[in-house]
Amino acid sequence: MTSHSPNIRRRRLGHVLRGLRDKAGLTLEAAAKGSGVPRSTLGRMETSEARRLRHTDLDALADFYGVETQTREGMHELARQAKQSGWWSRYKDVFGEHALPDWEAEAAAIRAFQAQLVPGLFQTPRYAAAVFRGGRAISEEEVARPVEARMNRQAILNRVKPPRMTAVIDEAALRRLVGGREVMLEQLEHLGHLAMRHNIDIQVLPYEAGEHLGMEGSFTILDFPEPKDTPIVYVGTATTGLFLERPEEIEEYNVAFGNLQGISLSTARSVEFIDEIAASLKEQA
Repeated sequence: MTSHSPNIRRRRLGHVLRGLRDKAGLTLEAAAKGSGVPRSTLGRMETSEARRLRHTDLDALADFYGVETQTREGMHELARQAKQSGWWSRYKDVFGEHALPDWEAEAAAIRAFQAQLVPGLFQTPRYAAAVFRGGRAISEEEVARPVEARMNRQAILNRVKPPRMTAVIDEAALRRLVGGREVMLEQLEHLGHLAMRHNIDIQVLPYEAGEHLGMEGSFTILDFPEPKDTPIVYVGTATTGLFLERPEEIEEYNVAFGNLQGISLSTARSVEFIDEIAASLKEQA
């Protein structure tokens, strides 16, 4: 199973190619004409949008820029790894063409704000099934596959070197009885166990915190270990997911997450708060 992100590899290759062109002081048109690589192809390669990375194009660019053997080999290695498929490729019907697990595979830190639901990486199977069912009359087969995909995503938290996961969860997500009282109680207890892990921090955003910078919706920020791999922001929608990469967008969400953390309960108090909600559910049973 692929442990790296093909998307990250495509983005790294794009940075290398853009860096070579900038160093040469050339426009995209001039580099395309000089190397013989079509302008549209070179443009997609530099922006990591190209899904087909031909060795002939890479060699033509390497010859044109006059790169050293080590750089040429590195370009080809990135292209090779970018073509490899991760486990998530088996679930295109669930994740779509742009899969969040592709980015999670190499994330060093994940910061998530969830306003309505427990974060997907923290969900129990029964809770996830209730989410995907969403009150609709659908077959268990239609529910089982996305649940299986979601459980596979959670494997990153059990790696030898797992990402640092910081989650701010709105109180509303903890009080909504997704799947009923029994399922929700199981989910809350699971959250309590997760909060004890060394790589996981959970903070609850209580109702009393009032207005905040996350009121427009949930989002996830992913940071990567390599400095050249700049962070991305993932914003889920009803039909797809948006990936934001521009520096000004990243900064805006960094500020928002900082605001949310600042007005949320501490990690210790959050665990107590979750236990209190669970205790109240037990009393109602």
